Amino acid sequence: MKTKLILVIVFTILISKSVFSQTSFKVEVKGKGAPVLLFPGFGCTGEVWNETVAEISKTNECHIFTFAGFGNVPPIEGPWLATIKSEIISYVKAKKLKKPTLIGHSLGGTLSLWLASTEVDLFKKVILVDALPASAVLMIPNYKGDVIPYDNPQSKMMLAMDTNAFNAMNAQSVSYMCFNKEKQKTIVEWMKMADRKTYVYGYIDMLNLDLRKDIAKIKIPVVILAATNPDIETVQKTYKSQYENLPSAKIYYAEKSAHFVMYDQPEWFIEKVKSEIK
Repeated sequence: MKTKLILVIVFTILISKSVFSQTSFKVEVKGKGAPVLLFPGFGCTGEVWNETVAEISKTNECHIFTFAGFGNVPPIEGPWLATIKSEIISYVKAKKLKKPTLIGHSLGGTLSLWLASTEVDLFKKVILVDALPASAVLMIPNYKGDVIPYDNPQSKMMLAMDTNAFNAMNAQSVSYMCFNKEKQKTIVEWMKMADRKTYVYGYIDMLNLDLRKDIAKIKIPVVILAATNPDIETVQKTYKSQYENLPSAKIYYAEKSAHFVMYDQPEWFIEKVKSEIK
C-alpha cells in the first residue's frame, strides 16, 4: 500500500511538471511590479529588449522571451508558432500573472495580436513595435490568403544555402531593417545563431497567420509604435488597411526609423513605452 502511494505521488509530480513546463521558449524575469511580457521579432533573442528592460524593470516585472530555435534555445518540432502561443497562455496561467501587458516587435507583435484576439480577458494591453496582423500582404504580390506549404521551392533553396550565402542574405536584409550601424552587427549575429529549419519554417508560420478579421475580437487597448521607412504616406496607408477592423488602435509614427524602432529612435521609443505601461 505504501509503495502504491509513493508511486501515485511520483506520477502526480511528473504529470504536474509536464503540464507546467514549456519547451518553445526561454524566459528571463527582471524587476518587480505589474507584469509585462516582451516578445522579440523573428530571429532575434530577448536581448533586443535590453535597453527597454533597463528602464521599465524599475517599475514592472519584465518577462523577457527568446523563442525556440533562436539564440541558445533548442529548436522544437512544428507547428512552431502555434506551440509558442499555446505555451505562453499556459505560462501566464501557471505563473498566475495578473493581466500582463504584451510588448511585441514584428513577429512578436503579430503573436501578441493573436493572443489578445483569442484570450480576450487574459491581458491588459498590447504595445506593438512595427507589427502587422498579416505580414504576407507585404511579402506576396496579390496575396489572397492562400496557405503556403512548408515544402516549397523557396524553402528548399534556403535550407540548402551554404552558411556564407545565408549570412550574406541576412546581413543585406538587416541593413534595410535597422539604420543603427552598431546594432546591425548585433542583429546579424543573432541571425547567424538561428536554427536553419526554424528560420525557414517558422517564417512560413508567420506568413500563414492572417489576423485582419480576428483583431476585431480584441477588447483591450492596442498601441502601435510604427517605423516610417520607406515613407510616412506608404506606412500610413498600410496600417490603415491592415487595422481596418480595429479602429481603436492608437498609432505613433517614429520619424527616420526603420523596422527596429527601439534602435533607430531609442529615446522616443522608451518615452512612449514608459508612458503607455503606466
